[in-house]
Order: sequence, then C-alpha cells, then structure tokens
Amino acid sequence: MNPVIIGNAELWLGDCLEILPTLPKVDAVIADPPYGIGYSPSGGGKGAFGKPVYKRFTGVDVVRGDDKPFDPEPFILIAPKVILWGANHYAPRLPASACWLIWDKREAESTLKFADCEMAWTNLPGQARIFRHLWNGVAKASESGEPRVHPTQKPIALMTWCLKQAGNPASVLDPFMGSGTLGIAAAQAGCAYTGIEIDAHHFETACERIENAQRQQRMFA
Repeated sequence: MNPVIIGNAELWLGDCLEILPTLPKVDAVIADPPYGIGYSPSGGGKGAFGKPVYKRFTGVDVVRGDDKPFDPEPFILIAPKVILWGANHYAPRLPASACWLIWDKREAESTLKFADCEMAWTNLPGQARIFRHLWNGVAKASESGEPRVHPTQKPIALMTWCLKQAGNPASVLDPFMGSGTLGIAAAQAGCAYTGIEIDAHHFETACERIENAQRQQRMFA
C-alpha cells in the first residue's frame, strides 16, 4: 500500500507495527496511543437531556486496540525524541523519566467529570512541564465552534506545544494519527510529518484536516 502525500505530510492507512519498519528515521515521535483502558465514547454517562455523552461516537470502533494493554516498547527507541500521551496508564512498562508533560484541561480549581489533566512520558532532558489549556466540552480555549471529530481529540495548541518541547524537530512521526491533529500542528510549524492510522474513517478525516491546514499555510506563506 502506498501513502497519501499531502505537501510535506506522508499519511499511511494500516497497522503501525507493520508500517514502521518500512519508514526512514525521523527526529521525533509524538503519539496519543490507545491506553489499554477499554475507553467508551459514551462514557456510560448522560448529558443535560439524558443523552449519552458524545452520542455521535457511540457504537463506532473509535479507539482500535484499546481493549488490550498497550506495549510502548516498539515506540520508545525509534527516534531521538519521544512523547507518549496517556502514559500514566502504562507507566510500569516505561523507563524512568524526569521530564513528564502535563496538560491541565481545567484552567480552574474545579474538578472535571473526567480527568483534570493528561500526562505524557518523554525521553527528553530537563524537568516536568505543564501546559494549561481549557478543553472541556464546548468550553474550549481554542478551536471554538469547530466540531469534534474524534472522541479522544486533542487541541492543535497542545500539539504545537509538544513540538516546541521536542525542540521544533524537522520531521515528526505519529503512529496513532487519529484525526490528524499533530499533522495540522506540523503543517503550521513547517515540520515534515508522517502519520499512520488503522481506522479508515479516522484516516479520511485526518487527510481532510491536514490537507486544509497545508492549503492555509500555502495561502499565507
């Protein structure tokens, strides 16, 4: 299978464990893998009118591979710099690190229904860092009015921050592309991007979003 090429982005549909050995080296890996927690997009909860939370994702196999423990070993040595989100769920399988990244999703003292923050393991030098950026349903510090296209979607601003934490690499790989948020941040930063996604629906969404981001960059270049 051949990749989809969009500007300086190379997008692959398939299993990352099969595709990774065929790819050239990159400067950094930044990923939000399946954590192995059996995540349900409805969360078993109800919204204001008794409707399931994130109803539009219910019944869709949205997080492939999340039904089994995540093994980070194949991903922690394939680039000089690595950032893996959700690592608190599989921390015992990771090397020790002083430089964890924390995303505070509240920007407040109150507690969210879901986790107040998300954590990423890195092999970067230095100390732990915090990124504060509100991302709670319709209350968002960025991308206001933009529809949510993936149940574990992260803000572009967070991925831009990750690129900066990784030293603004010239090339970055995302083995779990999802809706392509890191690809958008990479396009805005002028960083070569390689993304892999196993789910065909999310792959098409990522292609569309990254193509739009690349087009906008060309317009304002």
